Order: sequence, then C-alpha cells, then structure tokens
Amino acid sequence: MNNTVGTTGLVLNEPLLWEMGKKGRIGFSLPRSDVDPAPLDDGLTGTGPDFPDLSEVDIVRHYTRLSSWNFGVDSGMYPLGSCTMKYNPKTNEKQASLPGLAQAHPLLPPQLAQGALKIMFDLERYLAEITGMSAVTLQPAAGAHGELTGMLLFYTFHKSNNQQRSKILIPDTAHGTNPASAALCGFTSVPVKSGAGGILSPETVAGLMDEDTAGIMITNPNTLGLFEDNIRQVADIVHAKGGLVYADGANMNAVMGIVNMADLGVDILHLNLHKTFSTPHGGGGPGSGPVCVTRELEPFLPVPRVVMENERYRLTYNRPESIGKIHAFYGNFGIQIRAYAYILSMGADLKRASQFAVLSANYIKERLKGVYHLPYDKPCMHECVFTDQNQRKHKVSTLDIAKRLIDYGFHPPTIYFPLVVQGALMIEPTETEPKENIDRLVDALIAIAAEAEERPELLTEAPVKPKVRRLDETAAARKPCLSG
Repeated sequence: MNNTVGTTGLVLNEPLLWEMGKKGRIGFSLPRSDVDPAPLDDGLTGTGPDFPDLSEVDIVRHYTRLSSWNFGVDSGMYPLGSCTMKYNPKTNEKQASLPGLAQAHPLLPPQLAQGALKIMFDLERYLAEITGMSAVTLQPAAGAHGELTGMLLFYTFHKSNNQQRSKILIPDTAHGTNPASAALCGFTSVPVKSGAGGILSPETVAGLMDEDTAGIMITNPNTLGLFEDNIRQVADIVHAKGGLVYADGANMNAVMGIVNMADLGVDILHLNLHKTFSTPHGGGGPGSGPVCVTRELEPFLPVPRVVMENERYRLTYNRPESIGKIHAFYGNFGIQIRAYAYILSMGADLKRASQFAVLSANYIKERLKGVYHLPYDKPCMHECVFTDQNQRKHKVSTLDIAKRLIDYGFHPPTIYFPLVVQGALMIEPTETEPKENIDRLVDALIAIAAEAEERPELLTEAPVKPKVRRLDETAAARKPCLSG
C-alpha cells in the first residue's frame, strides 16, 4: 500500500450542512430597504424547507471541499470499460465557450448564424468520412437516442417498401440499451447467442433471419471488446432477406478512421460524440449521438437538414420522406462544437488515437493474463474483459476486487458487464493514459490478486480509506436520502 496514487480527498471528513448550521447565521447581506413592507397574500406564504442557518464562508468552504472529493479524468485514471472515459483536451472546452457560439440563439435567422451552420455542415461531412458512411444527422441527444432514431429509420424504410416487419435480431454481446430502443418502436427483440470466441456466428444469424425481421443491431467492437470478424457475412445474410444492419458505434474509440462501416455492410450507425470525440462522459450531462446512414437511407433522416447553396448555409424542412424532428432545434450544439474542434485538432492522428487505445488494452490483457481469468484469450480492441474465477476459491468476488482498487487510488473498472461473462471485470484504459499510469493500475491489480490469496479479508472489507465505505447501492438508488 506504499506509494499509492489517486486523490487524498476521498478520506477527508466533512459534516453535513445541517450539522454545521447555527441559529442566526446568514449567508447574505442586503442594503436597508427604503420602502415600507407590504404583507404577502396568504396563498404565497407557507412553511419553508428545513434549511440550516449558515454564513457565506460556511457554504463556500463546504462546497469547495466537497468538490475535491470528485473523482474524474482530471484527477486520476478512470478505466471504466464500456464507457470511454478518456482525457479530453481543454482547448475543446474553450472553443465551445466562445461567446459567438455559446450565446448563439437557436432561433437566429440563418443569415446571422452562418458560422454555427457551417460547423454543423462540416461536422456531418467529417463524421461521414471517418466512418465511411454517406450522410449524417447531428440531432440525437445521446447514444440511446441515436438507437431510437435508427429504429425509426428501420421502420420508415420498410414502410416505404410497403412492408411491416416486427422483429429485430440483437446479439447477447450488444449494448443493453439496444432491446429497449427496438421495443420503443414496437419491434420484438430476438436474442442472438454469440458463437465461439465471443463473436457472431453467420450460421446462427441465418437460422433466425426471415422476411418478418427488420434487421439486426450489432455492437462492433462488441461488449467483450472483440471485433466482429464475421460482420460482412452477417450483413450479407440480413440484406438477402431484405433487412437492414444497425451498428452501435459506442465503441468507436477503437476504430476511428480505420474501419469503413459501409464496406462492412452497415446501413445505419450511431456515434457517441461524448465518448469518442471529446466531451467528458458520464454524470448525466449532455451528450450527442449522431446517426450516419448510407445514401439509400438519407431521405429518411430527421429535419431540418443543413444545406449549402451559393456558398451560403440554410436549414431545409422540405424532406417529405423524413422521420421528422427527434430533438428540439438541431441537437446539443455545444457537444458538436467540442467534437468539431477535436477532429480538426487531431487530423490524421485520429487513427493513432484508436491504435494507442487498442495497444493499451492489449498491454493490460497480456500483463494480467494468468493473474485474472481471461475468458477470451485473443487480441482485443480498446477494452479487455477478465473474471474473478481465479479468486472465487478464496471467497473473493469481482465486487471485492473493485472495492479494494479504490484503496489503491483508482476508480474501479466496470464490473458484472457484459452479462455473458460471469463475474466480469472490464477494463478500458483509453489512448490518453501514459504507460506509467497503466503500469500502476496493473501493479495494483496484481497486488490485489496476491492479497486475495494471503489476506482475503482485506478485499471483503474494502474500501477502508474513504469516509464512506461499502454503500447499500440498491437502497441508494431506490430510496435516495437527499436531506439532512
């Protein structure tokens, strides 16, 4: 436990505001009123909330201390598998806060919003080039919203061919939001069991695909961190039955500018700009889930579309086959600016970012292989999945390993996902962590594995350093206590 990394803020003690309050303290001062008081209508008065009496300094110092407790990519490594938590250059935040962009009103007439429209127009073209697709909409607010848009495109495409299909194939290695998105559009999800090696078997898909199936939703790379090697064969099988291929691009950080999705047979693809193209991920903040499509599906994209005529940009709603609007105005513009700045600043190095992300994950896989059970011993993409199989004989679980990692100063990886792996421990290092940090994480996990053999109680009682140790996570989610 010597020379651990991470923040020390997690061990600070801080009372609740209700414990700090003293009767009579106030946090503001106003000039003496020079008008007579007037009684309020009874309907406007009542018993106020039970807030404590606090001074300004009490409040400022309390929240300043609390802010240092946050763990994020600015304070330490965040190897959260399945959710790319990479460090994003702060210059992209600066570009998004430029007054001409941040304060641009969405109801500005096009002639006064040429800069904003150009960013959207160019960003669509950049994303199309990076993915190999033909056209892009920036409207979806996040990944799952992009999935919903994709399913609406499925429905509308088949309707345009006078077909009403009711089923969607969804592999067990897809993201968990896929079935929900399909269900929202009235489709029935048909689970597809992954084949040997954790990837899709064309034979399995062929056995399930029929003329009542609208298509398939594939996460590629999949949630095991593996590339779907058979995707071209799978796409041919689906297309032969008149179906479409949807690709969940949430794991695009492994293949940016490297894989041409259209060449793989993908018809619709969503991206998570907040995972792959700058913008810190997590915390429920605004995201952006653009949807990329083939030329055949472009007429169905949401309105409005940004078009350029005579070197000027404008919005057009004259799209009779469109699925309509799926977001207020034009999407989360601030996130689009960050992605635009990220792509311009990275240029051709976008590919290198993906290459480094894959290299980092494979380095971790090789160093931890044997220490932790590796269910799929093959080259991975941007993340690798282990299990707690080697530690179960010591009555140590994946949860115990993750909790112990907090004592070593690291945010835990994703655990118990993907569901197809029992006791999964999923690590995504990203391309932004230097080798020294990756080695510290690996060394900590090796030390924890040794502790599991020699002193398993260290893990089952972990974490011991933070003020709050093991939470009742179910009760915290279902019965949150937000007051003192």
